[in-house]
Amino acid sequence: MPASKINAADIDHAVISDGCIINKSRVSYTIVGVRSVIESGCNLSRTIMLGCDYYESENSIRQFAQRGLPRIGIGRNTTIENAIIDKNARIGENCRISPAGKPDTVDHALYYIRDGIVIIPKNGVLPNGTVI
Repeated sequence: MPASKINAADIDHAVISDGCIINKSRVSYTIVGVRSVIESGCNLSRTIMLGCDYYESENSIRQFAQRGLPRIGIGRNTTIENAIIDKNARIGENCRISPAGKPDTVDHALYYIRDGIVIIPKNGVLPNGTVI
């Protein structure tokens, strides 16, 4: 497994696993799992990101983009707090994910909330601009 690549990120009280790519983002009180990709402008706080089983190929990225779906990882300018993101999740650009102001238990097609924690399931997809 290659080492993680961190480009101008602000990391505070976090664990970063092998093979991650983190670009110009803020990561605090967070665990970032194997092969995770976090694009620039993101802010992760009190989050567990389980990572990915594989690196996505350029061909796969193009195919998903043609269907309007984001690549594996977290897209640009996304804010996530108090969340668990399961493996191989695709979170688009400009998303806002937080349990603040929501019930303790929510069952939604794209996510769950349990005890004040947003859960994105394995292989889950959140389109660009999603607000939770």
